[in-house]
Amino acid sequence: HVPEEVGYINELLTKKSLRDIIGEVVKNTGMARAAQFLDDIKELGFRMAFQGGLSFNLKDINIPEEKVTLIAQASKEVEEVMGNYNMGFITNNERYNQIIDIWTRINNRLTSNVMNILSSDNQGFNSVYMMLDSGARGSKEQIRQLAGMRGLMAKPQKSGSGGEIIENPILSNFKEGLSVLEYFISTHGARKGLADTALKTADAGYLTRRLHDVAQDMIVGEVDCGTLRGIFTTALKDNEDIVEPLYDRILGRTSLHDVHDPITGELLLTAGHDITEEIARSIENSPLEGIEIRSVLTCESRRGVCALCYGRNLASGKRVQKGEAVGVIAAQSIGEPGTQLTLRTFHVGGTASNIAAESQINARFDGIIEFENVRTVKYKTEDGEVDVVLGRSGEFRIVEAGSNKVIMTNNIPYGSYLYVEDGSKITKGDRICSWDPYNAVIISEFAGVAKFEAVLEGITFREESDEQTGHREKVIIDTRDKTKNPVIQVADSKGNIIKGYNIPVGAHIAAEEGDKLQTGQVIAKIPRSTGKTRDITGGLPRVTELFEARNPSNPAVVTEIDGVVTLGGVKRGNREMSIESKDGQIKKYLVPLSKHILVQDNDFVKAGMPLSDGSISPADILAIKGPAAVQEYLVNGIQEVYRLQGVKINDKHF
Repeated sequence: HVPEEVGYINELLTKKSLRDIIGEVVKNTGMARAAQFLDDIKELGFRMAFQGGLSFNLKDINIPEEKVTLIAQASKEVEEVMGNYNMGFITNNERYNQIIDIWTRINNRLTSNVMNILSSDNQGFNSVYMMLDSGARGSKEQIRQLAGMRGLMAKPQKSGSGGEIIENPILSNFKEGLSVLEYFISTHGARKGLADTALKTADAGYLTRRLHDVAQDMIVGEVDCGTLRGIFTTALKDNEDIVEPLYDRILGRTSLHDVHDPITGELLLTAGHDITEEIARSIENSPLEGIEIRSVLTCESRRGVCALCYGRNLASGKRVQKGEAVGVIAAQSIGEPGTQLTLRTFHVGGTASNIAAESQINARFDGIIEFENVRTVKYKTEDGEVDVVLGRSGEFRIVEAGSNKVIMTNNIPYGSYLYVEDGSKITKGDRICSWDPYNAVIISEFAGVAKFEAVLEGITFREESDEQTGHREKVIIDTRDKTKNPVIQVADSKGNIIKGYNIPVGAHIAAEEGDKLQTGQVIAKIPRSTGKTRDITGGLPRVTELFEARNPSNPAVVTEIDGVVTLGGVKRGNREMSIESKDGQIKKYLVPLSKHILVQDNDFVKAGMPLSDGSISPADILAIKGPAAVQEYLVNGIQEVYRLQGVKINDKHF
């Protein structure tokens, strides 16, 4: 049934490969022949479904034998954590986070075991696996619940509180059957899903309607607006993992400049040319990081957009024609998945998919490591000395031994332990640094004696004792009296103060007055927010927030210039800080004392870096980094919400 022009196809027909084949047929033969081909596929599908009679039996769901040992191992780890907690080594918050981490990790391992067993069962003809693998029905999540364990569930939340996770997971799966208690927790997850669905459909519909309202007069008005501006596009990365390759991001767009291969110098494509599959592939395979493409964001048409900036019409695969209502198409493309996303919560029935906290960086490649802006001090632990990182702007890069080409760069977080030396050779998988994933910390960079200032019980801190352990610790609270600002000072042997550290609200003090401190010792911990579940229920409001470019409720203070930080005194409950650039320009900022300050004296900051915690407001990005950066921030932010749900939206719709 395949048209002659396409040739002979012999591969496993999954949903994805079918899509690609149909794309080929449309491209090579035109619409009429493609319609006939689709009809033939339908006939083939019906006939095969009738002959094959695919169904599945309880026996097709294989529970891995390792499940028992994995769960036993996890329970043992959890007991250990509880032991630490009861002895008073860790706070309640840390205990909760660690337990959830353990279960998330075990669950992921169990899932991969289940998938391995299923895929090799019956030479790959296990019917459950065939349904999943072909993309017809089902997801890994669902199979995990049938044959692995149901895993962690979210608490039913009131709309304001956000979904915490119940820390005792459901250990049974649907094949074994649930115990009464597990069944109860489970029902309540499913009920939440149903209620969500009913309430959220309206929100999604309203979003679509607003999008239509603003985009309705965006029409392709001319072929070329003659703009000289474009957007530099690279592969989208998340910590070195490629989220979306360059190929997908430039396919069907228009180039802004001539593009040459940097090594051979051959012309890959000319300016104003459509980027076809072949050209996109050749650019992807060349050493180019990215190229500049025309984009609707930079189009200079008086009304609407021009065909070159928009690129290929996704319906026909050819360049978009004049008069096409691209605004409405874009509104539909962004609005329609919104309705899907809201309905998506219900399938999984409130299972919490929490991403296990990262706590270290490993080398991904062999090479030589170089540090930049990394300040460290030595800290003695039981195991010997380690280097503790002080600055926040430090980063490392790994370069290839022969060519000095940079293969990987990454930030090194404040307070992390370094395990490698500058300029040393490393191999793939080596641990470079690690840190405490559950707490942000404040570290003393000098040795000396701890002195407290304005740390007053009932005014600036309260003693919290754990009901179970009786372990007491000091937690800083917000005070009415703005003149009192809690500081931990480090004094030398003569009693002269070397350095003072401001302690933000919510921090737990980890040292006592008069303690001897060594360099690199943690003097206060600020718990990072507890594990929340990420599902689109939180996502839809996030999308509207980004589309309206609202200013967040507690914005971060952002620096407008590159320079060196000097912390000043306190004025009316605000901490003064000034930043001096290389050419002597000085900018002053006020940060409320209740906020955690992210920089320290003598740190070098770049423009656009936040000085305090909180989310950066789009208005600040616009003022400091210009319109292109703010466009990128908004588009990537919206795309990320959809991507978490596995929905692809072409960038040109934004």
